Amino acid sequence: MQTHSSHDTRPEAMADVPGVCELPLTRAVVQYRDVHEIEVPGGRIKDVGLAVVLEGRYASHAEVVDLGSGEVKSLDLSGELVVLDWVYEPTLDHLHNLVRAVARGGSRSELDRFCFQVGMRVLERAGYGPLTRPTLLRLGFRDICRDLDLHDGTSVRFILGRGRVVRAHLDYDGNALVFRTPTDARDEQLESALLEAFPDASLRRIVPSSPAATGGCEVRFALPHDLGELRTQMTHIRAGLVRLLRRFDPTRYEAVAELTRTFGARETLSRIRDRGRGFTTTPIPRTTSASRTVH
Repeated sequence: MQTHSSHDTRPEAMADVPGVCELPLTRAVVQYRDVHEIEVPGGRIKDVGLAVVLEGRYASHAEVVDLGSGEVKSLDLSGELVVLDWVYEPTLDHLHNLVRAVARGGSRSELDRFCFQVGMRVLERAGYGPLTRPTLLRLGFRDICRDLDLHDGTSVRFILGRGRVVRAHLDYDGNALVFRTPTDARDEQLESALLEAFPDASLRRIVPSSPAATGGCEVRFALPHDLGELRTQMTHIRAGLVRLLRRFDPTRYEAVAELTRTFGARETLSRIRDRGRGFTTTPIPRTTSASRTVH
């Protein structure tokens, strides 16, 4: 006679997600953000928000390994979910073996290296698009944070004065750089600095939803059409943040500049092969005959 534990009576696979078919998430490569776990704005610097599901029998309690940090997490994937790809069974078995080895006290280097390789292959295979753009933005901004202000969160901190710490993180879905101030009061000094640092972007003031909420500004960028444009945007974001650093913290700026000159800037996105659109474009001057109306 076979016995079953109480949790086996739960609906299997994704039956606990309304409106979808019963499909186990094991082997899926998924994107996750704050809809799945509570983290600091922008996420942890170790993670990339892209993970392989090690055990996804129940969507409401899935065990995954992040392809940036190599850490095992328990996530609730029963809400908004983006599945980018699936790994093969041998890949999943190898991941399980590496995770077990680390749990027994082994080195993390092989697990970290393998996770990074899997993540790069998935992004190359999926190509650039609306589904992969948030992860690519997170990868690019993570490099910037590591170069300018390495800490646990994926953000850059600026000290504008006594007790005035401003944190900048990237909204990966909205493609906007968000600067959060410690209070809800308008910061004219910050707004002036942002206009100088990002002259081609759209600057919006954040209106607090309540007196207890904090304020700040959003620097909004146009959505990049391909990976090349996204890399260019990250270059502009880096340059603008460096200008702010030089303005508000010259001492830290000099230290960061020296490290960058010595070791170079991190460029994870350059490791991803750009499948591209198969062609390039150049602007057409308004004065040419091409701008005339044809009847």
